Amino acid sequence: MINSVLEEFGLMENEISVTPVHQGLINSTWKIAVNDNAYILQKINNEVFKNPADIAYNIATIARYLKKENPNYNFIAPLSTATGLQLINKGENGYYRIFPFVKESHTLAVAENPVQAYEAAKQFGKFTAVLNDFESSRLKITIPHFHNLPLRYQEFLSATENGNLKRVQECAVVINQLKAWLYIVDTYKKILQNPDFKIRVTHHDTKISNVLFDNKDEGICVIDLDTVMPGYFISDVGDMMRTYLSPVSEEETDFSKIYVRPDMYEAIVRGYSEEMSTILTETETKHFFYAGIFMIYMQAIRFLTDFINNDVYYGEKYPGQNLNRAKNQVVLLQHLLNDKPGLTKGAF
Repeated sequence: MINSVLEEFGLMENEISVTPVHQGLINSTWKIAVNDNAYILQKINNEVFKNPADIAYNIATIARYLKKENPNYNFIAPLSTATGLQLINKGENGYYRIFPFVKESHTLAVAENPVQAYEAAKQFGKFTAVLNDFESSRLKITIPHFHNLPLRYQEFLSATENGNLKRVQECAVVINQLKAWLYIVDTYKKILQNPDFKIRVTHHDTKISNVLFDNKDEGICVIDLDTVMPGYFISDVGDMMRTYLSPVSEEETDFSKIYVRPDMYEAIVRGYSEEMSTILTETETKHFFYAGIFMIYMQAIRFLTDFINNDVYYGEKYPGQNLNRAKNQVVLLQHLLNDKPGLTKGAF
């Protein structure tokens, strides 16, 4: 199948090598070496992305805009076939696309230090900033209700009432803690009604692995644009906080290792604000800290909902994994709330 895809893109040569890239949880990815050139081949997971053509449309639309309005911005657009297609449909074998590989670039699995966090935050801020004058309503919704907190909360309540009763009883303490933080949902509902919150072109998946770095660990550009949709800045900033602040991931079960690194928070603020401080409204700026609360809380709810519903969405690699993930996020959120006075002193 891979050879068939490469042939459509005109990349079948005598000297070719294919190497699987295991980073990333959704799409299947390979690095393709053709003579002295390299490419990234991806198969889109159409169980997650129900309409892969919408992704191709969004990327192509943004690429055309940037080529005209900001040609110096590093935007990695996919290759086109001889017939002008950037996404090819192989029927039961799925949808494929190919990107040029950026020479002397690499990605990072985790944010290890403030410099890396700063560079990543700057790149995600820059991405939204260069598209500030682009009408975000032109983009298609690739994952409906992706960061719809009120909907996620209603799904959570439904699970506690109709889900696995034994599991509901097992996680009663966590359920009560999440219900006690209902004000986080109420704040989001107010945001939806506030015209000072602008709907912008938002990446929606700002883990550090979605940034390309050069050999000096300086940011080059953002990648993995499948979730680029209209949204609020709190989605991007919140996801950075959720994934950069703690020295351990959501999979950590030793909760004593979870804490908030102040220098990482400051790096996110500094990097993002360098690109976005003149673009964000005063009201948005005042909700910078809330972005982290919003995202961590929503992810805790989603993990716990899945646990109660017998792990139908995320699945599990061991019994209770999603409950542990939810507890992990609750601990991180509590640390963030407790540390707010020190984190926000002199910063957003």
